[in-house]
Amino acid sequence: MDLSKAVWRKASRSTSNGGDCIEVASVPRTIAIRDSKDPEGPSIIINHNDFRHLIKTIKNA
Repeated sequence: MDLSKAVWRKASRSTSNGGDCIEVASVPRTIAIRDSKDPEGPSIIINHNDFRHLIKTIKNA
């Protein structure tokens, strides 16, 4: 999947001093997730339902 035109957003809990950060981008029918420190690295692509489940699981951890 070509993500060159994706608009990435840093996670709201990310800090400006580096640390563990992720970015997400909404692309047609899916959500892309990547490490903000390695924007040219790999991305995880999941559908919207799985993304909602992932967020719910993380919030309840």
